[in-house]
Amino acid sequence: MTPYGLRVEHLDHPLGILTAAPRLSWRLPPGATGQRAYRIRTGNGWDTGPVVGSRSLLVGYEGPALRSAERVTWQVKVWTDRGESDWSAPGWFETGLLHAGDWRQDWIEPGAPLLRTAFTGRPTRLYLTAHGVYEAFVNGERVGDAELTPGFTQYRSRLQVQTYDIAALVRPGENVLAVVLSGGWWCGQTGALRATRQWGTRVAVLAQFDDGAIGPWRCARGHLTSADLIAGQRVDLTALPLGWTAPGFDDSGWDDAPVARHGYDTLVDSPAPPVRRVEEIVPVAITRPRPGRQVIDLGQNINGWIRLGRLGPAGTRITLTHGEHLDAGGELTTGHLRPAFPFLPAPLPAGMVDEVVSAGRAGEAFEPRHTTHGFRYVQVDGHPGELTPGDVRGVVVHTDLRRTGWFSCGDPRMHRLHEAALWGVRGNVCDIPTDCPQRERAGWTGDWQLFVPTAAFLYDVAGFSTKWLRDVAADQWADGTVANMSPCPPAEGPASPAAALHGSAGWGDAVVIVPWELYRQYADERILAEMWPAMVAWLDRAERMARTGRHPDRAAARPVPAPHEQYLWDTGFHWGEWLVPGEDPPPFDAMLTADHGDVATAYLARSAALMARIAAVLGRDGDARRYATLRERAVDAWRREFLDPRGRLTPDTQANLVRALAFDLVPEELRPAVADRLVELIRLAGTHLATGFLATPYLLPVLADAGHCDVAFELLLRDTEPSWLTMLDRGATTMWEHWNGVDADGVAHHSLNHYAKGAVVSFLHRYVAGLVPVDPAYRRFRVRPHPGGGITWAEAVHESPYGRIKVRWELDSEFVLHVTVPPGCTAEAILPDGTTLSLGPGSHTRTARPR
Repeated sequence: MTPYGLRVEHLDHPLGILTAAPRLSWRLPPGATGQRAYRIRTGNGWDTGPVVGSRSLLVGYEGPALRSAERVTWQVKVWTDRGESDWSAPGWFETGLLHAGDWRQDWIEPGAPLLRTAFTGRPTRLYLTAHGVYEAFVNGERVGDAELTPGFTQYRSRLQVQTYDIAALVRPGENVLAVVLSGGWWCGQTGALRATRQWGTRVAVLAQFDDGAIGPWRCARGHLTSADLIAGQRVDLTALPLGWTAPGFDDSGWDDAPVARHGYDTLVDSPAPPVRRVEEIVPVAITRPRPGRQVIDLGQNINGWIRLGRLGPAGTRITLTHGEHLDAGGELTTGHLRPAFPFLPAPLPAGMVDEVVSAGRAGEAFEPRHTTHGFRYVQVDGHPGELTPGDVRGVVVHTDLRRTGWFSCGDPRMHRLHEAALWGVRGNVCDIPTDCPQRERAGWTGDWQLFVPTAAFLYDVAGFSTKWLRDVAADQWADGTVANMSPCPPAEGPASPAAALHGSAGWGDAVVIVPWELYRQYADERILAEMWPAMVAWLDRAERMARTGRHPDRAAARPVPAPHEQYLWDTGFHWGEWLVPGEDPPPFDAMLTADHGDVATAYLARSAALMARIAAVLGRDGDARRYATLRERAVDAWRREFLDPRGRLTPDTQANLVRALAFDLVPEELRPAVADRLVELIRLAGTHLATGFLATPYLLPVLADAGHCDVAFELLLRDTEPSWLTMLDRGATTMWEHWNGVDADGVAHHSLNHYAKGAVVSFLHRYVAGLVPVDPAYRRFRVRPHPGGGITWAEAVHESPYGRIKVRWELDSEFVLHVTVPPGCTAEAILPDGTTLSLGPGSHTRTARPR
């Protein structure tokens, strides 16, 4: 009978936070209907006394001002319908170095990847960051389990610091802190164009203890020959200085590491969990397509690396080439992963090649922790022996997000689809939401804005998305333009050849849509307030472009602009309905001049509508009215330009009709006609989808909402191209970038791990199982299953901020629905016969006659 599940911000382990007023959350005791009051007390003397209210998520700390390196314990008790609870078990949070003046150590800028220094005293905390990627050791033991630290951010304004508890690693007398340092995102290849040295030309490290002096640093080249996040890592183990991370090593032959002056003003914490080695996979097969070459098949497309043992005699040089597909002869093929751009002379290399030279020592293994790859297959060249599955492990590496969502049903194909979507997320949440884990690894804004509702069901992405949004805001141009990707490398920024490609509708709108989805999923008002200036700047830009410009084709056809055109956004570059199946992207010059007024104006209306709702949440009543008006005028402009009185749309495409319905762009009386035309277009395409990047996530939901759920199921279960099941039938274990990622002849095209198309599994969660949030954080939710497609049972489980929600239904002679409602929540259940039920906390079972 006590509150439990105490969290601080969105973290389970809030060590080293740099937040002056952290927010505290808890879950109500099992069996409680709702909270009437709460009381918080902390170890530093703050006691709220009883506070009347039902809020139990993200309650702001208002105690004494926090000091650097201060650990604060806290407890909470609540009053519910079951009376006063006991105090919870203690929770805690600990601050890092809150102020730039708290840093007393200098930056060290070595000319080599291995660094070591001696220290004395008995420190318990290590504060560490770098220009580049680091891994640290104290007395020969690895510090922490985070990978690719300090992580990827917009380094010109944000560089993350990690805090480590090292008390158990420090011993009396001499101690050693050792660091392996590589270029990482700081000066390695980064972004779609793969430019290098974008934030600096030299790596550096900054380390400080809470107690104990750090001596001078020494550095050496050692065994790390090169490391790049895209090209791969090369190691010569014959040059490994044995024992170099521990006391007693003779570093007299090493060089002094010079001091640098880089300052401390950009240092921040991370609201996200770290990247970790999350899982290991045993290969399902190892083949020999030719002498001297072996190919490892993990059976699953992942992000991470290979750990390889039994490296052979000293001097053996082994090359590991990673990829996603094999050709007909069983050889690895990577040509489809070579990025090509019209302003580059040739496609870029596929990269993802590691190399190790063996020292011939017993127990030797190679594990490249300064790179990652997107792959299922590894081609091994130069290994002298026969590899076995016992010699190899696939190491899955990604942000260690807490799993919160599960789905299963009676159709095994849907289980496979759900797993492929899930692995697509896992392959692309590596400190930022990447578009793909192999070719570009860029934080494209459009991808995450489309997928974040699905991701937030499957995982707790609150802190992860908050971290990324801060980069989005940091990357925003002075005129309000939102970059295509964040962090945006300087080589692809405002002064680059790619400058004209930024600011696209549907991509830039992530600055509005993602914060709104975080509020809906986690009841986080602060992210709305924090991102508000960036949202306003984006909408101001869109409104300004609509008002001050006209597309040349429209101006030629109608020299005198109609009054509605000041809200018709038809200027600037837009990606549009990207990657429509069966359509190749137009030539680059045509892309720059295309009229995407239907798409851009739709997103102007959509974001304005969300801004009105966000303003209302923030108590900005004037702004709420202003953006509601903007939405009305943008919708009016869209209707006058693209909708006729009979409900016919221009362009007459599936994507445009889907967007019109999803964004409420057509009048209520015309919605049935638009939905009927959408079905007609689907039938004309042989009951296939013809939607691209932006519209596909909305396709099945708008069909179901319009009374065409049968058509939605037909598309979902279609097993000819283009379709989701075709991907699975052709061997996909993650979602593909193109519908024909592997064509009927077995040839691969483009990335085979692009998660955006996996947003379809939201249809499984919200329609097949029927679980839909109504109020933020699922405090009130709706359960309305849509049986169909021959599925006889389905189940969805979601670990909401208030507790576990479970929905399960079975259909036989009668329809049986089971719903579990967590404490503090309510649910509305709508049965297939139309019966509507109000459900409180607890487990419920209801039956109905099937339709």
